[in-house]
Amino acid sequence: QVQLVESGGGLVQAGGSLRLSCTASTYIFNVATMSWYRQAPGKQREYVARITSNGFTSYADSVKGRFTTFRDNAKNTVYLQMNSLKPEDTAVYYCNAKRGLAQDYWGQGTQVTVSS
Repeated sequence: QVQLVESGGGLVQAGGSLRLSCTASTYIFNVATMSWYRQAPGKQREYVARITSNGFTSYADSVKGRFTTFRDNAKNTVYLQMNSLKPEDTAVYYCNAKRGLAQDYWGQGTQVTVSS
């Protein structure tokens, strides 16, 4: 059973920073593409950032230049460093681990609230 445990959410003022963490419980971390998604109230879940098993990263246009994702394979952990936060970044942030079509796992989500 693959588990993804997220942490690091909270309340921050606009312009501030937060770092989210997502730790995978099994070997899948080293071979999976790790992604971050978010879901704001009343909106659909949207893609935020991604890092492949070999370290290639990509970002949604809305966060490019402000968010950075990186992974520590020794700790089975992926991070999302969020700087220059805006109120529109307020959402529940989810971690995803994906390998092929059959292996697709989600974390429980962590709340990020940015006050204006």
